[in-house]
Amino acid sequence: MNILDRKTIPPCVFVAIVTASLFGINTSQAASDGNGPNFLFVIADDCTFRDIGCYGGQAITPNIDGLAHQGMRFTQCFQAAPMCSPTRHTIYTGLYPVKSGAYPNHTFVKNGTKSIVHYLKPLGYRIHLSGKTHVAPKEAFPFEYSGEKNNPDFEAIDELMAESKRDNSPFCLFACSNEPHSPWNKGDSSQYDSSTITLPPYFVDTQETRNNMVDYLAEVTYFDWQVGELLTLLDKHGMAENTMVVVVSEQGSSFPFGKWTCYDTGLQSACIVRWPNKIKGKSVTDALVEYVDIAPTFIDAAGGMPVDAIDGKSFVPVLTGKSTTHKDFVFGEMTTRGINKGSPYFGIRSVRSDKYKYIINFTPHVTFQNACTNSNIFTSWREKALAGDATAAQKVYRYENRPAEEFYAIDEDPYEWNNLANDPQYAQCKAELKEELSRWMEECNDRGQQTELEALEHQRRGRKSKDTRQGKNTRSSLKRDRRAKSNK
Repeated sequence: MNILDRKTIPPCVFVAIVTASLFGINTSQAASDGNGPNFLFVIADDCTFRDIGCYGGQAITPNIDGLAHQGMRFTQCFQAAPMCSPTRHTIYTGLYPVKSGAYPNHTFVKNGTKSIVHYLKPLGYRIHLSGKTHVAPKEAFPFEYSGEKNNPDFEAIDELMAESKRDNSPFCLFACSNEPHSPWNKGDSSQYDSSTITLPPYFVDTQETRNNMVDYLAEVTYFDWQVGELLTLLDKHGMAENTMVVVVSEQGSSFPFGKWTCYDTGLQSACIVRWPNKIKGKSVTDALVEYVDIAPTFIDAAGGMPVDAIDGKSFVPVLTGKSTTHKDFVFGEMTTRGINKGSPYFGIRSVRSDKYKYIINFTPHVTFQNACTNSNIFTSWREKALAGDATAAQKVYRYENRPAEEFYAIDEDPYEWNNLANDPQYAQCKAELKEELSRWMEECNDRGQQTELEALEHQRRGRKSKDTRQGKNTRSSLKRDRRAKSNK
């Protein structure tokens, strides 16, 4: 049948099929009736999953906790990169960072890369992004955009929902918060007491740390307020029953051992999904899922066909209770090259099963540095270490200095503190994970250290000048690192 023969096709289906052909999508996918569920995806910014109430954290988060009561809480959701820009590219494209080209921070995808807009629009969806963007180029991400200062625009979202209700057309909304990204200056910190809060065991207990922790927790609560505002708008327009709501926490906070690392504190995410009449309330799943799976999950739930070009896979069967498992492994990568106050380069790759984690550090002779190591928090750690506190000294050294390999038994050591890489008891398991990581890197065309050296070519800002400047400084920086370590 000629797809341009309108006489044989109802008008609404004709429009969907023609749109699909323009986007290069299988027409069987585009024949959806446009009556799929709405999608509301809410993402925080630099929020450690453990700090949220329903994950056992101290932050006051009644709206997120309420969603967990009404839907499903994932205990093992992960992202592929513990930085803002690669994370968001992964969510919208369904591709791993190195494969799409968006693996350093402040990055962009390769020419011709498609995003969820290209997959959902032919199914009759309006796709809107409100708040923090951090993706490029715009032609790869042709969202409807709203929001200033990196936070959702509730007035624009109200209008979107009203129009979708009026037109009886589904929407996919990405509400992207900038909270609790530092500086921690939002929310009511008086709800928390710096003298009584509990610090994670990998923190150094200083007053500077406690004061910042209080401000950070207040901003987590502020993010929870934003979630509540979005849920209120759904109720206002009578759309809650036909909307899949997903709330995630993004990478870990910018305290040490979180953001910019491939430890679980950096890569693991809260993930709560409410989907009325599909998900049983108070559900908890240990299924391993990744951010790369979000786009295919939305496409599947919308009635679309699987997209071969996407790395992720739909976890709708987990949501609906038809499966209790999803993946055997999840993967991570970190690139310091080009980040704010980062090491000249310090590439990290990781693979995790439900019980074990393997990490490789390409340049263990390089000091690990980022904005965190220049913070007043880390400065207070150094001061305590220099004053003779052995525990503080150990944590400072451990953060800045990494071995070539790390291996952790997650069940016994959830904070990844006891490195078993050289323990013969785990040699076989380590070898299996190492092989799995090698396979994944090959699939992504990730050449390890060479890929790290090329990172600046994948950044939007100052690529040539920064490459020249850092190229000149890299050799001298490495020499300084080696001299410093040899003198310890």
